[in-house]
Amino acid sequence: MIPELGHLALFFALAVALVQSVVPLVGAQRGWAGWMALARPAAAAQAFFVIVAFGCLAASFLRNDFSVLYVASNSNSALPAYYRFAAVWGGHEGSLLLWMLMLNLWTVAVARFSRSLPLPFVARILAVMGLVAVGFLLFTLATSNPFLRLLPAAPDGNDLNPLLQDPGMVAHPPMLYMGYVGFSVAFAFAIAALLGGNLDAAWARWTRPWTTAAWMFLTFGIALGSWWAYNELGWGGWWFWDPVENASFMPWLAGTALIHSLAVSEKRGGFKVWTVWLAIVAFSLSLLGTFLVRSGVLSSVHAFATDPRRGLFILVFLVVVIGGSLALFAWRAPRVGLGQRFDLFSRESMLLVNNMVLAAACAAVLLGTLYPLFLDALGLGKISVGPPYFDSVFGLLMVPLVAVMGVGPLVRWKSDDAGPLLRRLRWPLVLALAGALAVGLAAGRISALATGGFMMALWIVATLALDLKERLLPAGARLAQLPHRLRQLPRSMMGMMVAHLGVAAFAFGVAMVNTYQVERDVRMGPDQATELAGYRFHMTGLRDVQGPNWVATQARIEVTRGGEAVAVLRPQKRVYTVQQSPMTEAAVDTNPLRDLYVSMGERLPGGDWVVRVQYKPFVTWIWGGCLVMMAGGALALADRRYRARQPAPVPAALATGDGRA
Repeated sequence: MIPELGHLALFFALAVALVQSVVPLVGAQRGWAGWMALARPAAAAQAFFVIVAFGCLAASFLRNDFSVLYVASNSNSALPAYYRFAAVWGGHEGSLLLWMLMLNLWTVAVARFSRSLPLPFVARILAVMGLVAVGFLLFTLATSNPFLRLLPAAPDGNDLNPLLQDPGMVAHPPMLYMGYVGFSVAFAFAIAALLGGNLDAAWARWTRPWTTAAWMFLTFGIALGSWWAYNELGWGGWWFWDPVENASFMPWLAGTALIHSLAVSEKRGGFKVWTVWLAIVAFSLSLLGTFLVRSGVLSSVHAFATDPRRGLFILVFLVVVIGGSLALFAWRAPRVGLGQRFDLFSRESMLLVNNMVLAAACAAVLLGTLYPLFLDALGLGKISVGPPYFDSVFGLLMVPLVAVMGVGPLVRWKSDDAGPLLRRLRWPLVLALAGALAVGLAAGRISALATGGFMMALWIVATLALDLKERLLPAGARLAQLPHRLRQLPRSMMGMMVAHLGVAAFAFGVAMVNTYQVERDVRMGPDQATELAGYRFHMTGLRDVQGPNWVATQARIEVTRGGEAVAVLRPQKRVYTVQQSPMTEAAVDTNPLRDLYVSMGERLPGGDWVVRVQYKPFVTWIWGGCLVMMAGGALALADRRYRARQPAPVPAALATGDGRA
């Protein structure tokens, strides 16, 4: 009866979600405190029923209950227990239930940590999140029930997709969904503020930590997905501009712009229209990603094969949510106000340029992702928009973005004088250019594209160093004051600096690996060797190995450099026995300076193999940069302003004397 219990729990969750979405909203409109107070217990009750449903599905997988159609389609008795648990979200129905679980966790968190917010505002927020839950629960129950029975029960399951049988895929979907769904909080805050007419600095301060948390999860989820593709797919790339990759990247771009826009709304009372619009766009793009993955319009390793009814349901839901929120925005936007005036050369202007570039980048990715789909839908032929388009357009847009990333924190709010600032920036510019050329010379080849990437990374580092120096040791300050001023530096500002440092590390890694990586496909057998980038790869033997649900041929490859042992790599060519699916398991020797990557291709007549060997300098800096960005977000979340009812006073360490607090 476990599946039936889970199915029943979803109906109870829908009933509670309807109450949560209607009663508190009416109560906030009429001023009825009792109705508004119902929002928090309704959110907790809905979360309880969704957790029960998720637990029932997980129990069905762990118990190998192949009388459940979804379990029989995505699991097998030979599958290890941790992959059986991860198989809960290995298909469409279960991943939708995971989405619902994440939405309810966010809703409960908002209900728990919003005690200091006005009750009408909290009631509207939780009601909006309840409306989103109603849509997804209806979608689940109407078209995507994970508890459907299979009678008679299958003797065994069809196994989990071999591509998903990787440690990265255990954590990647939950982290990605936490980011996706997390933007529903910013969306709910924006809609609640529009309904209540309270778009002020306090609203921005309340919204900012939730947006930052969602952005952190999405950053981690995207990085995990990139790392998984790099290790699991056997081609050695870290990003392919796949449509589903783009579907996660677009909300990230919108969320990044939203975080910066919220800073202006909180500190200066400006950009309120921008902020509300970006909150709507970020969540709308998350819903668009859901549509792309589940509608069947895409062919991707990330997409779910679904029937058209699901795509139509999500499309209608997408139109209702986006259309309704944009209509409310158009109705309320004229009353929002423009905030304080600022000059052309000011920090507000720098952040405006930042938002415009990020919005343009998001639009470029959206165009490249949807344009082929529109042409195909209209019967105008099939085209492919691939990495050349995205690399060229996105690369050009990053130049002004990185420029303002370095300049923005050094400019005063409201108004500044360009002359003195440009004189202060001459040394960071010289150091960035000289450092970029030095890196190129050290790498043995100077490339225009690589030099540009190195210069962007070093420009961010140099301007961060200048900003930190001026804040900690302004003119007239004594060195003995440094520890005290460092302790007084707000964590939100430290978080911004650390996150920008992560962008610099990411840009450096991308420039290095795209310019100086070397790869070669060679024919190898036992006692054969090849050389690449100064390393010697010697295959010493082959052997058959067996896993819980796969068999494989495993090579043993000794890597040496200058006669000294470096690593022993053991790449595999697996065949998963249930689905008879061949899979490549790459072997990687990694350190902070380079990766040595070996993967096995096809077996050739005579017993030799096609082997791909790759040298990838600084590729780990790409994912390391993402982790540093996350650390910056965590620091910003720890700022005391987000734990207090009233905004904290500006610490003395910010009093640089130039109005940059």
